Amino acid sequence: MKNTAHTPVALIGYGEAGHSFANAAAWRGRAVGFDIDPSRGPVMTADGVRPCSDMAEALGHAALLLSLVTADAALDVAQQAASSLRPGALFCDMNSVAPGTKREAADAIAAGGGRYVDVAVLAPVQPALMRVPLLVAGPDAEEAGALLRDLGFENVRMVGDQVGRASAIKMIRSVMVKGIEALTAEMMIAAEAAGVTDEVLASLDASERTIPWGARAIYNIERMTTHGLRRAAEMAESARTLEELGVEPLMTSGIVKRQRLMAGRASDWRTLNGGDGK
Repeated sequence: MKNTAHTPVALIGYGEAGHSFANAAAWRGRAVGFDIDPSRGPVMTADGVRPCSDMAEALGHAALLLSLVTADAALDVAQQAASSLRPGALFCDMNSVAPGTKREAADAIAAGGGRYVDVAVLAPVQPALMRVPLLVAGPDAEEAGALLRDLGFENVRMVGDQVGRASAIKMIRSVMVKGIEALTAEMMIAAEAAGVTDEVLASLDASERTIPWGARAIYNIERMTTHGLRRAAEMAESARTLEELGVEPLMTSGIVKRQRLMAGRASDWRTLNGGDGK
């Protein structure tokens, strides 16, 4: 992709998202980064992103910050970042957390003299890359959206001036998306235990033929075994979202447990039943 970015940017967290965005947009010479995992420093260097020794150093270099950490670290990162922000800096929180979590983070950023922007990433970074849909909300959403487009993001939409609105859309949507994955795992584990997997999948295919359920089950389970801990953290925030709306998150809380149980279990998921492997 042609480099159209003119905005210096600091990346906080350099996992799959940061690495993919920096490569796709070719932010060479325009980006600095910080990650608590020092092994990611050489990856940043190879991507043309200058690694910083600590978060304060990274934050001091740019007026636009992208927070791309795990859901369970998002609030802590915002609170730690607040004291090191340049005055008026835009802190784009792109993490999958509840609206209430984002409002807490916004309060911390405002206390530090920064401007908080609620950004929701609505699809996997791979393979969408810079075409990934972004929802942007908050008092400074319009300005932040323009800067995100300047960085090369092609699918940016404003959804309001209230922090938490973009997150609410993402978190409530996630109840269905991650819920289907978790229910698929539960179904497949039970079908394997009963010895009726082929029959169950065939019965589902008979009622819905858009995507064969065998392929769908394999895909859903792969997403959980590879990303289950991250997804569990996100779903915990979805549960909080429902609680904030006065909805008891019965299924959503169960989804948190199932995603966590599936994490890292690609080779033996068929034996999982209640977490004891028996």
